[in-house]
Amino acid sequence: MPDLTEGQRIYAIGDIHGRRDLLDAMLGRIDADLAARPHARPLVVFLGDYVDRGPEVRGVIEALMAVKAGPLPARFLLGNHDNYVLAYLEDPHWYDETYNWLRENLGGNATLASYGVPEAAAKPAKVAREAFAQAFPAEHLAFIADCELCFRIGGYLFVHAGIRPGVPVEAQAREDLIWIREPFLESKADFGSKVVHGHTIVPAVEHHANRIAVDTGAVRTGTLSCIVLEGDAVALLTPDGPKPLPVGAGTSRWRTLWIRR
Repeated sequence: MPDLTEGQRIYAIGDIHGRRDLLDAMLGRIDADLAARPHARPLVVFLGDYVDRGPEVRGVIEALMAVKAGPLPARFLLGNHDNYVLAYLEDPHWYDETYNWLRENLGGNATLASYGVPEAAAKPAKVAREAFAQAFPAEHLAFIADCELCFRIGGYLFVHAGIRPGVPVEAQAREDLIWIREPFLESKADFGSKVVHGHTIVPAVEHHANRIAVDTGAVRTGTLSCIVLEGDAVALLTPDGPKPLPVGAGTSRWRTLWIRR
């Protein structure tokens, strides 16, 4: 059988959105799995959207930075919500001119509050932005700015949102990599690699023939999901250890209900 992970055991974690408690629990679950089943080449992949909506955005970034500096190899993808932070710091009016990032649904207010700028949406745009810029540590900004857009390992392509069908990976637009839903979600095409992504909330991790959707809406459902990829095997990491996740798991003949963000 082909080794789709190039000799690595890959743990891919879905969107966290400020849920430090769920992140800590999942990291503990990974540590327990590695203790029970040691592997010479583990890798943790975070699929993006670390900020917004949840109550402990700062704590999540600090925890991820600790992982990055620690002994367990890890890679970090940029999510569209993480990109909001970069855009907002460049332009204090950005949130109001486009998606209104600070409103409750998108959750930028929770990010600013986590860094000591409460009720940001009620403040003048320049005042809120300047307060956040002063409170947001340079090393946190560097962490987000260093996040990757996508990368391939063996038979898998890791990306936050997905890819545009019919476009080579090297020609994909940044906007699509962090934002796309359709036509990616409906595509049955062979993408050349199986795409592992977050971004679009699903009721349970979905294993399609051409992609695996891992975002189970941690901030809304209390469920942060992690899959384990090793060789040609795919599993869901549960509190009781990895459980097989065959093609078709989590899917239905009906169109998946997904939540626009």
